[in-house]
Amino acid sequence: MTDDAQTPTPEQIAAAQATRAGFVALIGEPNAGKSTLLNRMVGAKVSIVTHKVQTTRTRIRGVAMEGAAQIVFVDTPGIFRTKRRLDRAMVKAAWGGATDADVIVFLIEAHRGLTSLCTICIHSAVAEI
Repeated sequence: MTDDAQTPTPEQIAAAQATRAGFVALIGEPNAGKSTLLNRMVGAKVSIVTHKVQTTRTRIRGVAMEGAAQIVFVDTPGIFRTKRRLDRAMVKAAWGGATDADVIVFLIEAHRGLTSLCTICIHSAVAEI
């Protein structure tokens, strides 16, 4: 800042213009590794990781920073066939995280491969876009 404390310097203007940010939604079936990936990308434990399904019940955000860029990762509940009201709310939250994002990362668990539910989810996501 200059002496009058209101006019930004050219360097501050350039830095503000160079700042970039974006949202990345992590979606997939339960236990596909969404929370693990979020923790790795952010570099801290921001989301619980356990072998139990449906541990993540709401969207969890973590921010990764690289220089002037910020990536906001959104960990979502797993997408699965619903049976109860709570299940429907969690799946709705997962899709809500995807629709708000700039990029959607659909995680598929390697040893299970592309299941019928994965295929349905991919087709649903493409139809939404």
